[in-house]
Amino acid sequence: MPVFILAGLLVHCVFLVSIFDIYFSSPLVHGMTPQQTPLPPPAKRLVLFVADGLRADSLYELNSNGTPQAPYLRGILENNGSWGISHTRVPTESRPGHVALIAGFYEDVSAVAKGWKENPVEFDSVFNESKYTWSWGSPDILPMFAKGATGNHVYTFCYAAESEDFGAQDAAKLDMWVFDHVKSFFNSSRSNQTLFSALNEEKVVMFLHLLGIDTNGHAHRPNSREYKENIKKVDEGVKEIASMIDNFYGNDGKTVFIVTSDHGMTDWGSHGAGHPSETLTPLIVWGAGINYPQKVPSQFFEDNFLKEWKLENLKRLDVNQADIAPLMASLIGVPFPLNSVGTLPLEYLNNSAHFKAESMFTNAVQILEQFKVKMSQKKKTTLSFLFTPFKPLSDSEQIKFLKKIRLYIQQQKYNEAVSLCKTLINLALEGLSYYHTYDRLFLGISITMGFVGWMTYVVLVIIKTHTNLTRTVPTNNKKSTVLFYSFAFAGMIIAFFLLIQTCPWTYYIYCLLPVPVWYAVVTEIPVIQDLATNVLSLHIGQCTGFLLICILGIEILVFSFFYRSALSVGLVVFAGWPVITQLWVQTKTRALIWALLCVLLALFPLMPVVGREPNIPLVIAAGLLTLLISCFSLACLWRSENKYRSNEDLKVYFCQMLSIALSTYVVSSTHDSLKNKLGLPILNQIISWMTLVSSPLLLLLSSTFLFQRLFSILLSLMSTYLLLSTGYEALFPLMLFGLMFVWINMEQEALQHYGLSLKPKLAVVNFAYAMDITQFRQLHLDDVRRSFFFVFFIVTAFFGTGNIASINSFDPASVYCFLTVFSPFMMGGLLVLKVVIPFVLVSCAFEAVQVTTQLSSKSLFLIVLVISDIMALHFFFLVRDYGSWLDIGTSISHYVLVMSLTIFMMLMNGLAQLLTTQRLELSRRIKHHST
Repeated sequence: MPVFILAGLLVHCVFLVSIFDIYFSSPLVHGMTPQQTPLPPPAKRLVLFVADGLRADSLYELNSNGTPQAPYLRGILENNGSWGISHTRVPTESRPGHVALIAGFYEDVSAVAKGWKENPVEFDSVFNESKYTWSWGSPDILPMFAKGATGNHVYTFCYAAESEDFGAQDAAKLDMWVFDHVKSFFNSSRSNQTLFSALNEEKVVMFLHLLGIDTNGHAHRPNSREYKENIKKVDEGVKEIASMIDNFYGNDGKTVFIVTSDHGMTDWGSHGAGHPSETLTPLIVWGAGINYPQKVPSQFFEDNFLKEWKLENLKRLDVNQADIAPLMASLIGVPFPLNSVGTLPLEYLNNSAHFKAESMFTNAVQILEQFKVKMSQKKKTTLSFLFTPFKPLSDSEQIKFLKKIRLYIQQQKYNEAVSLCKTLINLALEGLSYYHTYDRLFLGISITMGFVGWMTYVVLVIIKTHTNLTRTVPTNNKKSTVLFYSFAFAGMIIAFFLLIQTCPWTYYIYCLLPVPVWYAVVTEIPVIQDLATNVLSLHIGQCTGFLLICILGIEILVFSFFYRSALSVGLVVFAGWPVITQLWVQTKTRALIWALLCVLLALFPLMPVVGREPNIPLVIAAGLLTLLISCFSLACLWRSENKYRSNEDLKVYFCQMLSIALSTYVVSSTHDSLKNKLGLPILNQIISWMTLVSSPLLLLLSSTFLFQRLFSILLSLMSTYLLLSTGYEALFPLMLFGLMFVWINMEQEALQHYGLSLKPKLAVVNFAYAMDITQFRQLHLDDVRRSFFFVFFIVTAFFGTGNIASINSFDPASVYCFLTVFSPFMMGGLLVLKVVIPFVLVSCAFEAVQVTTQLSSKSLFLIVLVISDIMALHFFFLVRDYGSWLDIGTSISHYVLVMSLTIFMMLMNGLAQLLTTQRLELSRRIKHHST
């Protein structure tokens, strides 16, 4: 079994990683020549304000009394500059947003491993191409552009990371810090000749990263007074800085200002996914080389924002976020960032038609350079007779395009030149995508073959070792040897084919994996023959019915990833299971409780996922309900004449109940403190972390008898879960545990109902001594239903209170009992723990089901593995890298979730055994038993 689990883990890790090579590998290439507009630029310097987490509607909308949220910026877009919406892409996080703004390309998925902070790959940026760049702001953002720059010309000034505190009195102080330091920086330059000279150079950039709005949005929500007040303070700060810089340079008219945001924010204070509130950010540009406001009688957009914002008659110029990088490069006359895929938004420029045409030509050549490098790389790694070029941009077509554009510019046919440049840019981007996805079909087929082969092998192992459907057949050594050498030869051919194409090492894994997997399948041909014989002997109606039920069940599970309400439908159907199978006849009370709990649990997926305000009274109610249930359970245990009960066990339960009471108090106290802007009390933080550490230890001190250990698991997990709860979800583990406990009893009844085994008494079942291999029985058809129940409950545990496939489902307020200072990995770890706790409850219940139904953990687990893999293969074909960014993000997260779930279940199988069977023996307890 350990070897099989290890092999399964490796295979599933390969399947999981494969989509990042197939769909989401890094698009960056290196070796291009920098491209720069040959004409003099309109501006000498650029000031970039990025208000982190600022939504477009929050800036542009008017207050209820008709006054603007940001009076200065409203005046700019009405009288001095151009404006629009910058459309961001998933993931709407700070690092990807800043990379798109400053480097002009969209972050690849590998950056998530660095918490969207560090450089997973080297890239060029506007800052790198500038003469000097000075930046002020967050230590999470600024250093990554300084590290990626060549030479020593990008300077950063950051506040301490501890300042990013969601529980602070006023996060706007972060922005005030930036504005104050910029002012003092310019003041100090008057007495520093070196700095003064540098500031008066051309191609200079000043970058002000303003994190206060994002921090206040997380802490108080975007519709809060704090968020809106922060916008006003930023507006005032921008006004002061713009005025100071203009005065410093003697109002020479050579400064351009840009105000934008890296991403927006949902109404519930999170970001990361593709909701419009996250992807729509403001863009206001004014100063040297920028068009003045353009009056229009009417304009059409799919949204209704213009009417809401009272901006119907001012031309709105929307851009993609990556388009801002070439705009900045063009304005100050630096080379376009080498990896930029943005298209220069000409409507923002107030310059000659010649300058616009030359700038667009530079933009087109810069993207074409990337296409040529990408094509060259793919040509080198593909056999000449197999290479299929991107025909719309063959070498001859490229020359034609470039000659024609240059001719149009010489003939002063600037509009025709710009139009042709846009066509060339679109073709070059299509070509980049074509070569980037060149191997997709080939790799997809390899992974699919590996998937199908693995599932077939697991089914054969189940049939061979855990059923009576096969007979023992002597192995034919001669045939086995021929088979082995045939597959080994096939593997060598594949490896040689990959070698002569100098493919990456990961390709070898993806393409060679099906070889040993299918070899293992083919060696089990006698099992396949026996299975076919048994299936053919069955009634065709029964086979078809069973198959249809299996398909329907799996499709409901897949459907639940998109619509949580499918889980509610499934739970209502589960409520009728005892009636359908006639189980209710022998256990009416339990069947009634089962139906009631199924219906109650079915309510949770129907509740809103996110967008809810914290409801601390519900968390307190959950804590008190847990204490009430604990008191009732302890009273029953105390009254029982259980000879296995000990006073030490009762002491452990009292400690766990005290932990529940403390957690309830800490949640209430912390919420009140943060509401009053007093920050996170240090005592509450200490209690929270101590509870997190001590809970599993207390659990392992409890008795291993089935009821007592499961009860202890609930108390330990609830004490931590309460600290991570903000609303109705605190009640979810209680309902889930109640259903799991009744499930264990119902499965015991089902076992007796089908006459498979005698009914053991749950009170005397001990996890620690339940692993007698001689008592294990063979699999029955009903065990497939048990395994399906487990997978369904696992999915319910994940999606019951939120769609965790969406990044923005996580509420940062959930971790405020532990920390309020921004730390992506620490916060992410705590949020994942919150998701895992219901999962652990279900896994431990499944372990109890296996013990009470006298099945080896391996047999049921293998069925679970097959069900999960069928779901995973389903989602593999649903992965997309086109369409809306919400669809793309959802498709990848679904596949990663199912694959992670499968890998995690392998690990959780061992963890559930540890939590149910192991017990820490204290020296005092040992002494007590020995007397």
